[in-house]
Amino acid sequence: MTSSVRVTPPLPALLDWVREHDIEFHVHEHTPTFTARATALAEGVDPKTFAKAIAVKADDGRRAILVLDATDQLDLHAAERLLNAEHLQLLTEEELEQLAPECDVGTMPPIGVWHLPIYADYGVNADEQISFHAGSHAYAIRVDREAWERATGVVYGEIALRDPERIYRSGVST
Repeated sequence: MTSSVRVTPPLPALLDWVREHDIEFHVHEHTPTFTARATALAEGVDPKTFAKAIAVKADDGRRAILVLDATDQLDLHAAERLLNAEHLQLLTEEELEQLAPECDVGTMPPIGVWHLPIYADYGVNADEQISFHAGSHAYAIRVDREAWERATGVVYGEIALRDPERIYRSGVST
């Protein structure tokens, strides 16, 4: 039995958003992938320039989008400090589907469509252009990072674990 993956087109709201904010962009189709690192490789871009978006919620009900390089892991404790939250947790698949029903789960782009604050690790700030999922396991978008920053109002902080030993000791992985 052969299983097939449904190919979702790029998120129309994303395309409208980049146009409304006058952001130059390039959309690319690739074989379906299910991780940010695999998508970067399918796209032929350095995984350090592919931004993965992680939606979280705080114990007080606030939600946010965290953005990291595809090669990095989330330091949840550092993110709690950045957001001034007692406790953060990742949104469940069901919560992601409710928040962004038009996106394949795990492919929500880090943009202002959902009216959530966006926080990014300083590593994202290192490149002239960044790529991220376009709401689909088969499409990604590449944009000018500075234009993306202006449009999202992103707040930068140190929220990534880069040292594998730190990842092992903390037990935090995404």
